[in-house]
Amino acid sequence: MEQLHIVGGHRLSGKVRISGAKNAVLKLMAAALLVENECIIRNVPLIKDVLTMIEVLRSLGAEITWEDEAVLRIKPKKDLNYTAPDELVREMRASVQVMGPLLTKIGKVKLFQPGGCVIGQRPIDLHLKGFQALGAEVVEEHGYVYADARKLKGVDIHLDFPSVGATENIMAAAILAEGTTVIKNAAKEPEIIEEQNFYNRLGARIRGAGTDTIRIEGVPKLRSVPVDYTVIPDRIEAGTYILAAAITGGDVTLVDVIPEHCEALTSKLKEAGVQITTDGDMIRVVSNTRLKAIDTTVLPYPGFPTDLQPQMTAVMTLADGTSLITENVFGGRFRYVDELVRMGANIRVEGRSAIIKGVNRLTGAVVLAPDLRAGAALVLAGLVAEGNTVIEGVHYIDRGYERLEEKLTALGAEITRI
Repeated sequence: MEQLHIVGGHRLSGKVRISGAKNAVLKLMAAALLVENECIIRNVPLIKDVLTMIEVLRSLGAEITWEDEAVLRIKPKKDLNYTAPDELVREMRASVQVMGPLLTKIGKVKLFQPGGCVIGQRPIDLHLKGFQALGAEVVEEHGYVYADARKLKGVDIHLDFPSVGATENIMAAAILAEGTTVIKNAAKEPEIIEEQNFYNRLGARIRGAGTDTIRIEGVPKLRSVPVDYTVIPDRIEAGTYILAAAITGGDVTLVDVIPEHCEALTSKLKEAGVQITTDGDMIRVVSNTRLKAIDTTVLPYPGFPTDLQPQMTAVMTLADGTSLITENVFGGRFRYVDELVRMGANIRVEGRSAIIKGVNRLTGAVVLAPDLRAGAALVLAGLVAEGNTVIEGVHYIDRGYERLEEKLTALGAEITRI
């Protein structure tokens, strides 16, 4: 098993380029199943989840090649398979995103209940209710989900919660449906806008992404034209480096980033005393004083992102005062807290909230990453902890961060993969 070894106490400085968005590229790869010709997706991060999705799509009948280290060419075969191997689906929750495109293109799909990071209950019931509302027959049994639809018809769908995955899957299923589908209380994440833009390149008629109401006018068929699409920067990776600069008292400039996508985080850090400036596609983060404790509430976009909650908690362990972080998206997201406490943090979890009393120092320890973003939080803590930190469970971190130790080393960190 690989480990990350970190010698703490180094102030980060310099520039770091932000990779393509994990949570966008995985969905666009699944969306490529609807391409009638072929598509090129650019700015693809070389991360474990992308490699897993490649294998999922190949198992369904897509031809995929790397044009270079950040460009994928995808060409679906005419006769796609309707199911993917269980072991691949178990690895990654985003595999569920093939359901909408398959239901649209071949009228049926069978999938094992998806896996991924254990961060609380993440049922796909909203996805399935959406498919049923469109006219699909859905059966759940023996750990599998079956969906079958000879003909889909547009309908108004109100989501109980603005689920990103459900919004995206319903959008895909409705593209060729007869009539108009309206998704209300839809997720507003930038990744939803990416998917709308991609599908519209194929000839779909979707509008409203980025708002809570998305309208999909069904079309008889999609255009048979090649598509060339560049993925947006990863706002969660960007946020992680912003927080890395903050916790180490650093001076870091992020390039190839969309500052507007990071405003929920940067506005909070300004409250804490971090100096943040933006210029075009750059964000500069300067932190040279002890941070002030602040309260943070996690909410769906444009609120503070759940995928930055663990990293924010790590930063607040060294803030002056007591912080309260409340998680309103995934209830099981505080499983990493015991590992931070092992490093000297003072944190108490009560229900969906973590109460963090700032301490003067953290100390290095052997810790285990229980999931992707928790692993990033432990890396941040290790960067500033006295002595040596050893992080196990690195395979979780590799799911979502491209060349993490290389980028941090270039900024002045002492971090090695063993």
